[in-house]
Amino acid sequence: MVTITKKEFRQLADYIKANYGIHLKEEKQSLVTGRLHNVLIQNNFNNFSEYYNYIVSDKTGDAVVTLIDKITTNHTFFMRETDHFIYFRDKVLPYLKSTAKDKDLRIWSAGCSTGEEPYTLAMIIDEFFGQEKMWWDTKILATDISSKVLDTAVKGIYSNEAIAALPSNWRLNYFKKLDEENSVLVDKIRNEVIYRKFNLMDEIFPFKRKFHVIFCRNVMIYFDAQTKSELVNKFYDLTEYGGYLFIGHSESLNREETKYKYIMPAVYRKE
Repeated sequence: MVTITKKEFRQLADYIKANYGIHLKEEKQSLVTGRLHNVLIQNNFNNFSEYYNYIVSDKTGDAVVTLIDKITTNHTFFMRETDHFIYFRDKVLPYLKSTAKDKDLRIWSAGCSTGEEPYTLAMIIDEFFGQEKMWWDTKILATDISSKVLDTAVKGIYSNEAIAALPSNWRLNYFKKLDEENSVLVDKIRNEVIYRKFNLMDEIFPFKRKFHVIFCRNVMIYFDAQTKSELVNKFYDLTEYGGYLFIGHSESLNREETKYKYIMPAVYRKE
């Protein structure tokens, strides 16, 4: 196995931190080696210094996407952390329906991975509004740093096992059988989600209007305290008054530092 020296690990970790916000502690050195070993072998790199030079010189961006995919966990599934979606359906949507101007809802799924989260939101919205939905603009912006997961998300194809836990009426109304093992989302749900590649570490967030709801769940677990705080401040500035931020259950905000008001575990509001 190609091993990584402390100097090589620090070089790689500093690059990832500076460009993507991901904080790799020294105890992650063996994990990084294990996850990247096959990449080095497949590309005939003799050491991690050669691999690092390849990453920083690759103009296509493919090399760094592979790197990020390897060192992070794109583990997601439909209805993950279900109580968030229940709260979104029962509390957030009724509030927004009664207060949103111009029948325009703006929702952002930041770190959307393979699409399960934004598609779940789209199905909840469709069911909530029913026939009235035709009068509303409820498009969801879904972003991720990985073009690989975005390619999967856009297709809207999921294994029958992956959708088994969804309500039966959702499986019936929102999915079509593709083959014996897979189903595909119907166009009216797929078309409700706009996918874009976006790095949350970019200095400029190019959004012209603020969001009513931001979901950024199980993303900030990779960030150190300062990076997380700076990102949350950006989210706050991009949230409409009365709007919500949902984070992962394993995450929390420092209530003394954040301007958001704590509502329930992993749910915050701008008031």
